[in-house]
Amino acid sequence: MKILVIQQKMIGDVLTSTIICESLKEKYPASEVVYLVNTSTIPVLKENPSFDRIIEFKKENRDSKFAFIKFLIKIRNEKFDLVVDAYGKLESNLISLFSNGKEKVSFYKKYTHWIYTKTIPRVANPITNASTAIENRLRLVYSESELVQNIKRPKIYLTTDEKEAAKRLLVIHKISSNEPLFMISVLGSEDIKTLPFSYMATLLDEIVKTTNGSIVFNYIPSQKEAARSIYNLTQPETQRKIHFDVFGKSLREFMAIVSQCTALIGNEGGAVNIAKALNKPTFTIFSPWIIKKDWNMFEDGKIHDSIHLIDVKPELYGSTSPKKMKKESLELYKEFTPDLIIEKLNLYLTQFSNQK
Repeated sequence: MKILVIQQKMIGDVLTSTIICESLKEKYPASEVVYLVNTSTIPVLKENPSFDRIIEFKKENRDSKFAFIKFLIKIRNEKFDLVVDAYGKLESNLISLFSNGKEKVSFYKKYTHWIYTKTIPRVANPITNASTAIENRLRLVYSESELVQNIKRPKIYLTTDEKEAAKRLLVIHKISSNEPLFMISVLGSEDIKTLPFSYMATLLDEIVKTTNGSIVFNYIPSQKEAARSIYNLTQPETQRKIHFDVFGKSLREFMAIVSQCTALIGNEGGAVNIAKALNKPTFTIFSPWIIKKDWNMFEDGKIHDSIHLIDVKPELYGSTSPKKMKKESLELYKEFTPDLIIEKLNLYLTQFSNQK
């Protein structure tokens, strides 16, 4: 049996959707599972045994109709028996359609359901602490009665060499192994997923004050100036604990550094999903427009915890879904002041005070 799993979104979605591949491997152990993903997300998948190979969806396939048609022909020639489309947008709709797969499964949408032999409705509320992001993906493989006993956590696989290189980097920068080390997701993927800079700086001051821990930032080269702006807003004693120049020059290096940290704290996004997949504790600050129950994976209030504006100021939402407030996100962020976050954050940090 030859199976294609499609997920063309960003890192967090691609990582989370590896549980589909893993589940299919368990259900059909003699099958070949192939994972179709965007080029930029491939590093998060290396060494993962949940699939047999990757099909790379390149930027040129998105930018050129001719290249996309060639890609569709390539997929058809693969002769897949089963196609699982976890993306469900126009590109993957067309890939599924042209695959000529005997079985094609995706989430139900009234205008594309005819493409697939089976469609699964997304369930709005989770039945475990895995989150709807996990549960709905697993519904593409399992029946409702099988779901709970087959809950899975996404995993990242690092080599020994990668982890040892990260350890050496921390030693070179004189980061003590005798105190907590926090990776801070200081910036989201866009402004509407980023806590205001001054608010984040106040939280950094609180983290250092509470734990006396060291801090490294999660940022990419194009975000360096923005990250520096947050650093400049912190107190001098906080700045002495921030190792600004310790960052991953690649996604694999970043993941290896996270594997050596005590916890990851900050804006919700791919970095949080990476930390969880590395079995590292997380404290997540959700954007005001993200639906928390969709992405607060395996939250238990201790190892993994989070906070959302709706938790502390529900009156700002009334009966409106956070997702419908996306256009008001920047204004809502102004309401998400540090004092509303610090009490819960400090309670979370007590488990790490003066230890690693």
